[in-house]
Amino acid sequence: MTTVHEPTVTTDAEELSVWPASTTEPHPGDLAVGGVPLTEVADRFGTPVYVLDEAEVRDRCRTYRQTFPEAEVLYAAKAFLCRAMVHWMAEEGLGLDVCSAGELELAVTTGFPPERITLHGNAKSPRDLESALRLGVGRIVIDSPSEIARLAAAVGPGGHQKVMVRVVPGISAGGHNKIRTGTEDQKFGLSISDGYAQYAIARILDQPQLQLTGLHCHLGSQITSVKPYLAAVRRMVGLMARLHEQHGLVLPELDLGGGHGIAYRPGEQALDLPLLARKVRGELAEACASAGLPVPRLVIEPGRAVAGPAGVAVYRVLAVKRTGEHTYVAVDGGMSDNPRPALYGVRYSPRLIGRRAGATRAPVTVVGRHCEAGDIVAADVRLPDDIRPGDLLAVPVAGAYHLSMASAYNLVGRPPVAAVADGHARLLVRRESLEDIRSRDVGL
Repeated sequence: MTTVHEPTVTTDAEELSVWPASTTEPHPGDLAVGGVPLTEVADRFGTPVYVLDEAEVRDRCRTYRQTFPEAEVLYAAKAFLCRAMVHWMAEEGLGLDVCSAGELELAVTTGFPPERITLHGNAKSPRDLESALRLGVGRIVIDSPSEIARLAAAVGPGGHQKVMVRVVPGISAGGHNKIRTGTEDQKFGLSISDGYAQYAIARILDQPQLQLTGLHCHLGSQITSVKPYLAAVRRMVGLMARLHEQHGLVLPELDLGGGHGIAYRPGEQALDLPLLARKVRGELAEACASAGLPVPRLVIEPGRAVAGPAGVAVYRVLAVKRTGEHTYVAVDGGMSDNPRPALYGVRYSPRLIGRRAGATRAPVTVVGRHCEAGDIVAADVRLPDDIRPGDLLAVPVAGAYHLSMASAYNLVGRPPVAAVADGHARLLVRRESLEDIRSRDVGL
């Protein structure tokens, strides 16, 4: 059975509810972010272009620090990383959660303190571990039993490395089954129910060069309810209690991961951070008191919730095609710079910018330029019925898992990233050129 999504009608104020807080409409039909008109960014840097509101990123970092003052907040770099983001995280007092030697080395060579970095990954390569030990990361999260021996050997008998164990708590949460990682029978972590987590912990305790500082879990992504996190607290503290009984172990840290959901379209629900902080704090204190354990320091890892709402993607319309009952608006980007609609069926609310549009809106599907039927940017949205080639479309909430997941499909170069702040725009990441693509191809 095919689900038909009815286009929703929203007011201008409602449309702007998912845009960066600095967004204004200086002229009818135009939008400015960070004091910079988006049309000016498009003219200066070309399209497609990603615009990142620096103030929005920083404000979201500060919100986390203020809402979770007792916790260590790590920015999940996989959402989006560049040197400027590394610099902003350092200045705002967040740590970093990285998943590869590439993310790690970009951060450290930008000047980020390695002791404030945690390395994740379900299948860390030898290079990942070598880079982490050479650069001196704060923690390495162990994800499989085989990783224990490899890491201990790499550290050496005279070395020392803090580690955590990623535990599967058996909780289903997240906006799509492809981004639910707290359930059994998937590639991440070690299960409590089958004893693999306990087995791995016992092995770590036999390695004197590895210092187990705590347990880690990550339930998934785009979670908008507090309840799964409370269930995770109870199960993780239950495991901590068993470890205390069996080994006399008192772990000082508990990492609940991230996955904090945000609104992509007006009216959608986002995770209530103050409620999450209050409920988790209470649940953790109660569970530890019942188990006779001291309350561990909480660690959280927001990524999407920091970067997502700060980003805007700007495209230029290349074609408008009316086929049967459908109207397709094709733009100069698509799944190579944002694969999320194809992967997860996510939905956005694009907006025409740069001119005063007709008053009548019609349902259209915004599609990309790639040779795939699934290359859809935004399905069943209402846009002005006079939309035409050459127009600009802006897509809000584009700061996370767009460019970080970008590909070279059809050899279309990845777009640039520009930061806006206080009325000025500056280039953070340049456009990938044809010369970049040619230079990687070294053989005939």
